[in-house]
Amino acid sequence: MNADRHIIIAGGSGFLGRALAAHFQKAGHRITVLTRSPNATSGAIREIKWDAATLGEWTRELDGADAIINLAGRSVDCRYHERNRRLIMESRVNSTRAIGEAIAKSKAPPPVWLNASTATIYKHTFGPAWDESGEIGSTPEAKDEFSIQVATAWERTLNEAQTPLTRKVAMRASMVMGTRGNSVFPVLRRLTHLGLGGRMGNGRQFVSWIHEADFCRAVDWLITHREFSGPVNVCAPNPVTNAETMKMLREVCGRPLGLPATGWMLEIGAFIVRTETELLIKSRRVVPGRLAESGFEFQFPRLRQAIEDLNKKMGG
Repeated sequence: MNADRHIIIAGGSGFLGRALAAHFQKAGHRITVLTRSPNATSGAIREIKWDAATLGEWTRELDGADAIINLAGRSVDCRYHERNRRLIMESRVNSTRAIGEAIAKSKAPPPVWLNASTATIYKHTFGPAWDESGEIGSTPEAKDEFSIQVATAWERTLNEAQTPLTRKVAMRASMVMGTRGNSVFPVLRRLTHLGLGGRMGNGRQFVSWIHEADFCRAVDWLITHREFSGPVNVCAPNPVTNAETMKMLREVCGRPLGLPATGWMLEIGAFIVRTETELLIKSRRVVPGRLAESGFEFQFPRLRQAIEDLNKKMGG
C-alpha cells in the first residue's frame, strides 16, 4: 500500500482497532478512528465521534478515504440474556447498515470496505477444516444458535448495502492472539500461571486463531489486493485442539501441570464470570482458503511460534 493513504477504522478503540491503527500508522498512513468516546489527546490518530447506528458529521470522513474498516460490535464475552442478545445483534447490524448508507451517499466513496464478521459462522466440526465454502449452521452440542443468527444477520446487512463503487469484504476472523487488553492470550496465560492451564471439557474441540501481527498484515493485504470481495477467512492455517493449545501454553510458560476443567466446571465458571460456555466448547476448525490461494504468507503459521512470541513480549 502506498504511503499517506487515509484509513478509517470504525469501532477502533478496542484491542483490534488499536493494533490496526498502530500497524497503519507505522506504514505512514493517516488514521481516523470512529468511536463513541473520542480522545482529544490521541496524538497523530484522529478520533471522531459516532454512535455506531445513525448518520452524522462522521460521514464526511468517507469522502476521498482509501478504505474503511468496521470493527464495531458489543463484546460477546457476556451472558446471553435478552438485553445482551439485543445489544450484540444491534451493535453489529446497525453499525454495518449506517456505514453502508454513508458510503451510498458519499460523493467520493472509499474503494474498499472491510467489515468484521466471525469464523464462528461455520458449523461446529471435528472433521475436515472449513474454508470459505464450509457449511454454515448451528449445532445443539455447541449451543451456538444465537451466534449463527448474529453472524448471518451481520453479513446479510453488509451484502444488502448498495455500494456499487466500493468492494465489500466480510472478514470471518478467528480468535486473535495479542498482548493487549481484551485479547484472549493474557487470560489464558494467567490461567496457566495459576495452574489452571489444563484442557477445557474433553479438549477435542478445535481452536482457530491468528497472531495479531498476521491479522493486521492480512487486513492490509485485503485492502491492496482488489480481487477480494465477499467472505474471507482471517485465521492462521493450522488450527489445533484445545488440549494441544493448553499443552503448548504450559510448556512455553514453564508450568508442567494444569488442572483440567470438566463440562460441569465450565458451566459453573461461565456463570460466575458472566460469559457463555459456547466460547470454549465450540469446535472451530477453520482455514484461510482464499488468503492462502492469493499468496499471503503468515509470519506465525504455527501456534507454538505465536505463543512463544507473545509470551516473550509479556515478559517471558
